[in-house]
Formats: sequence, C-alpha cells, structure tokens
Amino acid sequence: MRTMQKTPQKTAQEAPQKALQKTGTTRTLSTVRDSEGAITSRVRRTVLPGGLRVVTEQMAGARSATIGVWVDVGSRDETTKLHGCSHFLEHLLFKGTHERSALDISVALDAVGGEFNAFTAKEYTCFHARVLDEDLPLAVDVLGDMITSSLLSPDDVEAEREVILDEIAMHDDDPDDVVHNLFAEQTWGPTSPLGRSISGTEESIAGLDRATIQRFYRRHYRPEHVVVSVAGSLDHAAVVRHVKRFFGRRDWLAGEAEPVGPRRGAKRVRVHPGHVETTRPFEQVNVVLGMEAFGRDDERRFALGVLNTALGGGTSSRLFQEIRERRGLAYSVYSFTSHYADSGVVGVAVGCLPAKLDEVLANVRLELSRVAADGITEDELVRGKGQLRGGLVLGLEDSASRMIRLGKAELIHDELLEIDEIMARIDAVTLDEVREVAAEVFSRREILAVVGPS
Repeated sequence: MRTMQKTPQKTAQEAPQKALQKTGTTRTLSTVRDSEGAITSRVRRTVLPGGLRVVTEQMAGARSATIGVWVDVGSRDETTKLHGCSHFLEHLLFKGTHERSALDISVALDAVGGEFNAFTAKEYTCFHARVLDEDLPLAVDVLGDMITSSLLSPDDVEAEREVILDEIAMHDDDPDDVVHNLFAEQTWGPTSPLGRSISGTEESIAGLDRATIQRFYRRHYRPEHVVVSVAGSLDHAAVVRHVKRFFGRRDWLAGEAEPVGPRRGAKRVRVHPGHVETTRPFEQVNVVLGMEAFGRDDERRFALGVLNTALGGGTSSRLFQEIRERRGLAYSVYSFTSHYADSGVVGVAVGCLPAKLDEVLANVRLELSRVAADGITEDELVRGKGQLRGGLVLGLEDSASRMIRLGKAELIHDELLEIDEIMARIDAVTLDEVREVAAEVFSRREILAVVGPS
C-alpha cells in the first residue's frame, strides 16, 4: 500500500504569516504523517535577503519536482498605457539573458525532458518547470537566470510584439474567450484593470516600447515581490542553496526588504450590473450570466463553492440536467466562480444555437431564482461536497498541483490550509449556509454578456 493511501495525521501548523519570520530563518509550516508515523509531506519556508521567500513541500514517494516562481504583479497593476505589459514581459523573459540565448533556455530543459511554461493572471505572474528530481538544480538555474538577468533586447521586443498581436487575434476568434472578456468588462468597467483583458489590445501593445517594459520589469521583479515554491522529491536546504546561488546573479538578492504582503483591497471594487453584447461570425451564441459574489478570503466561499458545484459543476448538476439533458437546449452549460482580493463573481456560461437563446436564458434565470428562494436539496449538498472533496484530493496528487497550492497560499492568501482542514470546512457547510448565500447572491442584479452572429 502506498503511503498516500494511509490516514494522514497533521501536526500543529506553525505561524504561517511571513511577517512573523525574520530574514535568514527557516520554519516548518506543517508536517503530515501516515498512520504508521512516516512523514508523507513536510512544508518549510525560508526568507532570504531582499525578502525572497522559498517555500517547499517534500512529498514522499515522488520522483519529480516542480518549481514555480511567483511574482506579485498582474494585469490589474497596469495603467491604461501599460495595458498588457505584464503579459508582454512574461513572453520576453524567455527570449534571452546575459548567459543564455532563447534557444539555450529551451534546450536546457528540453534536453532533460522537462515541462516549462508561464502564465499571467490578473493579480500575479508565474513561471514554472517540472523535472526529474535530479534535474531540479538545472530548473532553478534557468528560472533564476530568466527572472534576474533578462536582456529585453530591442529586437526581441519587436519580434515578440508580433507574436502577442497574433495571440490577441487568436483569442478574438475564440467564442469562450470573447464572451468572458466581455463579461469582465461589463462587470468591472472597461477602464478598470479588473475589467480589461490580460493580453492587452492591439493599440496598447503597439504603444509599449522597450524602455517602458524595462521600467516595469525593474519596478516589479524585485525579491520582496517574489515567491519560489517547489514541491516533490526534494531537500529544503538544498533548494535554498540553489536559489541563493542562481537568484543571486548580478546582486539581485542584495539589500534589505521585507516580503510584500498579500494584496488587500481598501474597499470592494464596484460591480456594474447590466447587459452587453457583440456580434461575431460564430455558429453559436455564447452567454455568460452572473452576479456579484465574494472576495477570495471571505469565509462564505466554502458555502459558495458547494452551491456552485451543485448548480453547474458537473453532469449531475442542476443546470446540466435541466438545460442539456431534459430540454436539449445546449451542449455546454456550467457555472463558475471568480475570486479576487476585493471582489468576486458567480456566473453561468452557456453555448447554444441562436434560435434557442431566449429559452436558454429563461430557464437559467428560472433555476437561479429557484435556488435563491429555496436553496439546494440534501442530495445536492452531499453531491456538491463530494465533488469538491474529490476534486481537491485528486487535483493535488502531483508535484505541479502542490507547487501551485504553495505559491498561491504564500503570495495571495498568507495562509496555508492543510488539505484535511479544507475538507473539514467543506464538510461543515450546512444547507442553511448554502441557502443564505444563494438568497443573497442570486437576488442581486444580473450581469449579462452575449456574443454571437448578427
């Protein structure tokens, strides 16, 4: 029997807040043992000079390791003139450093069978690599080189500008991307950073020059804004040594600074209910209908998660059964939640034939009003909890998922909840709590985005 299958026993979690930890110190945040006392998981954090945080999870039985470099900057940190700069910069960091060309960067990890990529979100940027455990020092080396020593050459800026413009055009041809971007724009407003697309527009990308991108890079890619999270087969002390060496290039770790805390909104971002639509030469109509919900640290997020799953989280969900199975109105229908530091939404996304749009909307609204009035059933509560719990555990069985969990916990939550603690919070959700959340959220004015043929 594998150790992962045994009943875990959690030790007490030690002071997760990084503000309580001094530079140069290491703390064990949690240790999980199986029923025989063997360690199956250990999470440790070290704060390096300059405020860089290194958080690792040692996973028993793993043969791989995944590293993520998380930077506390995303598209919502951009002014109108800087729209798309975070994503542009993400692309450029792959183009070459003082030590490596773009080809050298690609070859280094391809040669050992590594998986290597990056993504930009609205509140952070992440560069990540998954490798065999023996190749982890190489991955730390390459990522450290990219983060601290990228050239951002004029030629690379111009070449990558064309790539990003092609990517924007590609997203504009994807109905799902178009309708969700339109929904965000209506929700938070076209001038709000949360309401703008992550990639930027043709106009904003055309207006970004090398000097502007370089200033953005120097301002945000500083040690106090960065978390290095690593999970898998590893030794924490060795990882810290590698990070010190490879992120210490060009005196990047010199100086003194405290780690920057999680993003906190001074007040909730205003949400704008309303109806917006645009035409595209698509065969289907794509719709997103939603309402304002909660920020990412609101305790009601667990009840909302159960509600969202029961409503439209799978093939047994109420919306799937009613819209697709019973009425045959759409092939794809699901509900979703989006959480940010100071705002959040819950919504329903549907793709259908134009002739069925009115009937689809009428039935979605009917189901939302029923849930707002009556909540969900006991059976739906049980299924919703089970789906959330199963998805949580199954989603954390590889080192990449564990790395993401660590990075987000450190960068945006300032709290690492144990898996069994999250499951306990899910299990503790009651019908009354779900009913209260449903009544509050689904009684709010709706936000509707529609994209389809003219």
